[in-house]
Amino acid sequence: MTRFQFVEDLCPTYPVKRLCELVEVTRSSFYAWRAGTAGRRARQEADAGLAERIRKIHDGDNTVGAPRITAALNDGAESGRRVNHKRVARVMRAHGIRGYQKKRRVTTTVPEPADQQVPDLLQRDFTAEAPNRRYVGDITYLPIANGSNLYLATVIDCYSRRLVGWAVADHMRTELVADALRSAEQTRGSLAGAVFHSDHGSVYTSKDYAGLCRRLGVTQSMGAVGSSADNSLAESFNAALKREVLQDSHSWTDELSCRREVFRWLIRYNTKRRHSYCGYQSPTTYETERAATLRSAA
Repeated sequence: MTRFQFVEDLCPTYPVKRLCELVEVTRSSFYAWRAGTAGRRARQEADAGLAERIRKIHDGDNTVGAPRITAALNDGAESGRRVNHKRVARVMRAHGIRGYQKKRRVTTTVPEPADQQVPDLLQRDFTAEAPNRRYVGDITYLPIANGSNLYLATVIDCYSRRLVGWAVADHMRTELVADALRSAEQTRGSLAGAVFHSDHGSVYTSKDYAGLCRRLGVTQSMGAVGSSADNSLAESFNAALKREVLQDSHSWTDELSCRREVFRWLIRYNTKRRHSYCGYQSPTTYETERAATLRSAA
């Protein structure tokens, strides 16, 4: 209870002057507070309504925080109904709504010695002026409750953060990353002229993988040995997947549930999950709208 509310509650019984002296506030401040009662009530009701809208979005995906929820609320909203992200964050705090945050950090990659010398063509610049120009990729393990692992290989477009190719297997042989790259080629139609950036894992430095890249017209790029920052975009993708799907679990119950849940998340990542780099649009929406803008400008 605020001091002003204390005075308000007791003023029918005791003089306002005496109550204000008791709680050490001026009468002018109390009357100013009282005059704003209707406005405060209206704001509280509006915040309660906003909290209900926020909770509906959060119930559908408990990993989203204030920025993505703000973007969802403002999608299609009229100019007068748009909401500020600071207000969304304040209402979420007041109602105990928060995006999921991982409580533990686990090392998920171990660098492998390189079989060949490949230059770093990205130099930690994970941007591209157009789709199908620059890609990053990595392998991450997917732990199963029985102690085994599945492995996910990815190919991510730097232009939109879209996952254009991926493969899951119970091994880390070269076929895994090769299947992911072929998947990307099927998505784009051709990868000729593109750069693919990875770490120095043995599968990426193998002769078979280098040969596949040459046949597809892909130029390989690799960061320094043992430096996760040189492939941070792919590392961030892997971390988001495990954080949002596993949350506080240590593993998937079995391989089938792992494949299903990962597949579901990968599809949502491309089509629904809002990415800050894309102005809080999904990667596919970002590509589609940018392409439409370029066509209209031409």
